[in-house]
Amino acid sequence: MGRAMPALDELAPLFRQVFDDDELTVTRATTAADVEGWDSLTHVTLMLAIEKRFKIRFKSSQVASLKDVGELADLIDALTRS
Repeated sequence: MGRAMPALDELAPLFRQVFDDDELTVTRATTAADVEGWDSLTHVTLMLAIEKRFKIRFKSSQVASLKDVGELADLIDALTRS
């Protein structure tokens, strides 16, 4: 269903801000292991920044099951559509 991912495009600046890395590239396949400094504290900071930016609220179970940034973008898209 080749669709544009507005959430993914809007996530990159948030990642760069949270991880303080202007060169950080984020793709659908990016995982925590790919990003230097992505630990539990930065994860929480990132999720809060995303919630604020997109005006959504994640459930703990939703966030815990995410495997990569693509799944995160899909979840954001689903939550902003509902």
